[in-house]
Amino acid sequence: RSLGAFANVFAVESFVDDLAREAGRDPLDWRLDYLRDPRARAVLEKVAQMSGWRGLRRSDGIGYGMAYARYKNTGAYCAVVAEIEAGTQIRARRLWIAVDVGRVINPDGIANQTEGGAIQATSWALKEAVTFDRTRITSDAWETYPILRFSEVPQVTVEIISDPDATSLGAGESAHGPVAGALGNAVRDALGVRVRDLPLTPEQIAAAA
Repeated sequence: RSLGAFANVFAVESFVDDLAREAGRDPLDWRLDYLRDPRARAVLEKVAQMSGWRGLRRSDGIGYGMAYARYKNTGAYCAVVAEIEAGTQIRARRLWIAVDVGRVINPDGIANQTEGGAIQATSWALKEAVTFDRTRITSDAWETYPILRFSEVPQVTVEIISDPDATSLGAGESAHGPVAGALGNAVRDALGVRVRDLPLTPEQIAAAA
């Protein structure tokens, strides 16, 4: 799902976070300074309010990250804040998501699609990778392919911004890229390490340190 948007948004939003840090700015304020689209600004401001972004208290091993994208620059607007715990593995604890799909026809359907996409993207970002040796793929069964377990699913909170006068936009894949970007930025917040290769495994973190 989402074709290149998942990896592209992860890369772009990682770099945006780095630019904000280099400038000594809050990642939310930095984005708002440069975004002119009012709908883009609205989803960022909404997710900041949902997560209590400006009042989040940092503690050892806990990190928070933010990311935003408009799906393929023509679809739904989505902003995400992620809370992670960095232990022996990276664990996603909470995801706050604000989405604008224009005119809302079925709010339950939008929430379900957004939640499902967020959980799938969490699995991609933290776990999933094809493994192989010199001759074949070795992750060829459920027992050998890493995937998020039910016990590892984060708490997901979705709020929908509805505009009855706007064109309806698809919701199915809008969360994937922003979730990956927010998780990567949360790892940077917790550990001070920028990981540029997915998934966000201990091995990738160690290689980036």
